[in-house]
Amino acid sequence: MKRYIKSLAVVLTLVLAACGGKTDTVAEGGAGADKVYRMGVNAAFAPFESVAADGKLQGFEIELAQAVADAAGMKVEMGNTPWEGIFNGLANGDSDFLMSAITITEQRKASMDFSEPYFEATQLVVLPSGKNIAKAEELKGMKVSVLAGSTGDTIAQKLMGATSTDIKRFESLDLALKELENGGVQATIGDNGVVANFITHNGGDKLAVIEGIDFDKEYYGIAVRKGDTELLEKINGGIRKVKEEGTYQKIYEKYFGKV
Repeated sequence: MKRYIKSLAVVLTLVLAACGGKTDTVAEGGAGADKVYRMGVNAAFAPFESVAADGKLQGFEIELAQAVADAAGMKVEMGNTPWEGIFNGLANGDSDFLMSAITITEQRKASMDFSEPYFEATQLVVLPSGKNIAKAEELKGMKVSVLAGSTGDTIAQKLMGATSTDIKRFESLDLALKELENGGVQATIGDNGVVANFITHNGGDKLAVIEGIDFDKEYYGIAVRKGDTELLEKINGGIRKVKEEGTYQKIYEKYFGKV
């Protein structure tokens, strides 16, 4: 069972429903109290989200999620879950919404709904320092590491084939980059924000981002279960409010600097 980290000072009581075996999270005070929404996040994607030394969640999206929830008048708990199971967790009700650097794609929109975009990103190719390629097609024949199930994984499959044994998948992009740093692969494909953060703090002298290889821009959104228009409206309202009030920009600059 996932352990959810409380982000608001509220005492919760778990009540087992009389029918169906479901559990409802209710604030102290009984029925009728405000709903506590559960947010699923894979906290292995610094600087977007990670686990601090004290066990608390931290990062750009953690702060932004709380600001959006506050602006929307929502109470929220954040639960750390592996990336591989994050979408199933939404579908089966373990989470009410997801915020974890999730790229909005047509394939994903078929099974879940997305908020308005809140972050523009792109994929980068990383090689050992001193190595270079002129185009993405040159990755064919190389061993390439990616975050399993990510946009980088999709790009690698398109270049090398879905069943290629040259694609090495990891539970986090940091681990994929560490594999490149250690010589286990020859290249990594990953999200720009995480790549930049890793190189800044870990592999600045060993790894290099390859310039001139442009992939399509992508946009991150908050995912909710298909058809949950009520929650989606709350979230979109919160996103608009934090942008209008300047809160979004302050949080963005804290983690990514001024643009």
